[in-house]
Amino acid sequence: MQREYSLIINGEQVAGGRGTFDVINPATEEVVSACPYATVEQLNDAVDAADEAFKTWQYSSDAERKQALHRIADGIEANAAELAEIIVKEQGKPMFLAQAEVGGAVAWTRYTADLEIPVEVLEDSDNKRIELHRKPLGVVGSITPWNWPLMIAVWHIMPALRTGNTVVCKPSGLTPLNTIMLAEIISKEVPAGVMNLVTGESGIGSAITGHEKIRKIVFTGSTPTGQAIMRNAAGNLKRLTLELGGNDAGIILPDADVNAIAEGIFQTAFLNMGQTCAALKRLYVHETQYDQVCDKLVELANAQSVGDGMAEGTTFGPVQNKDQFDLVKDLVDDARENGASVLCGGQPLEGKGFFYPPTIVANVTDDMRIVTEEQFGPTLPVIRYSDVDDAVERANSCDVGLGGSVWSSDIEGAQKIAQRLECGTAWINGHAEVLPHAPFGGCKMSGFGVEFGQEGLLEYTVPQTLNINK
Repeated sequence: MQREYSLIINGEQVAGGRGTFDVINPATEEVVSACPYATVEQLNDAVDAADEAFKTWQYSSDAERKQALHRIADGIEANAAELAEIIVKEQGKPMFLAQAEVGGAVAWTRYTADLEIPVEVLEDSDNKRIELHRKPLGVVGSITPWNWPLMIAVWHIMPALRTGNTVVCKPSGLTPLNTIMLAEIISKEVPAGVMNLVTGESGIGSAITGHEKIRKIVFTGSTPTGQAIMRNAAGNLKRLTLELGGNDAGIILPDADVNAIAEGIFQTAFLNMGQTCAALKRLYVHETQYDQVCDKLVELANAQSVGDGMAEGTTFGPVQNKDQFDLVKDLVDDARENGASVLCGGQPLEGKGFFYPPTIVANVTDDMRIVTEEQFGPTLPVIRYSDVDDAVERANSCDVGLGGSVWSSDIEGAQKIAQRLECGTAWINGHAEVLPHAPFGGCKMSGFGVEFGQEGLLEYTVPQTLNINK
């Protein structure tokens, strides 16, 4: 029997005021479940509940919040199998990757629980003591995407709760079910109104970003949507953390051991079928190694088992939705028509589901759409270069800057190159790795603000200087 899903408003499970909409399995194109469709009035109810709950939750003790987050982690852990299955069915990723997402959500929640909120002493003299405190902001609006739906919801929600804020979350309408279950788990461990969730598309997102009672928006998604949020949030000068689009470049230096790095390059380019903001999306390879790199990547791509994430042995799932599937197809076709060489993949699989195999595209030029646009899918353009300085300039030529990487046997030399990349995180001999203790965010049109670690935690607070005259 299919379970029912509800909105979470003021600690209660509530039916959607606009009925339901269908959540589709990208591997089968069949309906996973009906999802409640909220009205703007129900969003207002959720914000009012969060605003009321904040009046007391903001004064909860550090110990109380830490214990609540650890209980939430326990709840995620206890429901890990069901959460992973829901993720596979609505998002499409293989089961092993969904299990890793659930495990990461548990670990991130526990790490966030144990973070400290510092009180900094600026002066302590005979006559005066000045302290810098951090206070919660109020109601936080979280808008999450469809690629890592559980993990990113945890990234948004847990630091908000840890710092004494209340939350209204709106997950993507493509993958809302696991986030609803997360909200149910959280709601059992915090007072009514501290955690609220609404689902639906038309009008809900803009109502959240413009709502006068919401003090901060955390958004992970596209740059155009981030720009719209920033405009809409101006009314009450909301705080913003925007983790927007990326078109991450990787540069392989001529001294790199191709056999040693090929697996890492492939896995970080095609992580989650390439549907990861910080995946490697443009690979610059020195002309002396170009053919060898292409051959190794093709070998790794051809070794993947593409199929339904619920099937045993699947290593590579579908693209999550038809719009993204069509975009990937269009970008590869455009590259092919403009003279690029599609070395493997390059055509959708026949039958049901949005299946597009891992695709390596060679002999591309910087002006092709597959290079200038973020593919956010299972294809990687491999770009030839002859001069390292030129490769750095070309890597920096786009208007986004989320991540970048340098691959080399010379760590010191690679570090000098990596520090020249215009991006929020630069990896050496790796890519796309995010860690709970390492701040992560973008520059240029990839957004602003950081997540993770104490720096990310403090983004959910406002500083208050306490000036004490003795």
